[in-house]
Order: sequence, then C-alpha cells, then structure tokens
Amino acid sequence: MAHAKASIGQVNYATSIVAGRHKLAADEGAELGGKDTAANPYDLLCSSLGACTVITLRMYAERKNWPVTSVHADVTFRRDGDKQHIDRVLTIEGAIDDEQRKRMADIAERTPVTLTLKGGLEIRTTLG
Repeated sequence: MAHAKASIGQVNYATSIVAGRHKLAADEGAELGGKDTAANPYDLLCSSLGACTVITLRMYAERKNWPVTSVHADVTFRRDGDKQHIDRVLTIEGAIDDEQRKRMADIAERTPVTLTLKGGLEIRTTLG
C-alpha cells in the first residue's frame, strides 16, 4: 500500500510531503503565488508516471536479459481547454532490435501507474 502525508503552513504554497520514509516538497510557481521552491503537483504526477515506467521497463529488460543500458521517460501533462492528456516519450538505450523496442513500448502501456491513470479511481475524502 502506498501512503503519503502532505502539510502546508502559512507560506504560500510550500508543502511538505512524507511518503513512506522519504521527505518530498511541492510548491507552485510565482504565476500562481508560490515561490517555485519545489515541483508543482502536476510535475509530481508526471514524475510518478515516469518513475513507474522506467522502473518497470528496467525490470522487464533484466528479466529478458536484454542489453538495455538505460531507459528514459519524458512525461508531460497537457490541458487543452476542458480536455487533458499526458504525453510520454520513451528513449531506450542499448543493443536491442526494433521488435524488442516495440515490446517495451507495449509494456509501458501496462505499468501499474499507467493503468491506474487510464482507469481512473475513486477518491474518498473524510474529515479527521
């Protein structure tokens, strides 16, 4: 189970986040009243998808014993009017052929965070 706690005080919009044993931060850019001291929430969302993608593809390449030296995911959240989407560009380095690259792109479409975002999920909010 994944878990995170986010807290904000009176400094616009500096947010402290604890995810497991790790400390993160979030903020907004100056155009929204923040100080741009950390990634904004949509950057963090893109980071989660990117991390899940490259981790999953690294695991897959290792399991197949493919000579992949590195995997990069360039992830961008875009809003066009009332529509929104995410663009993900994969760069896979190593001595693999086109069929292996295609297979890795197919696997990227089924990473856990990809499936969560594509499927949507219920968010239940209560007061503590």
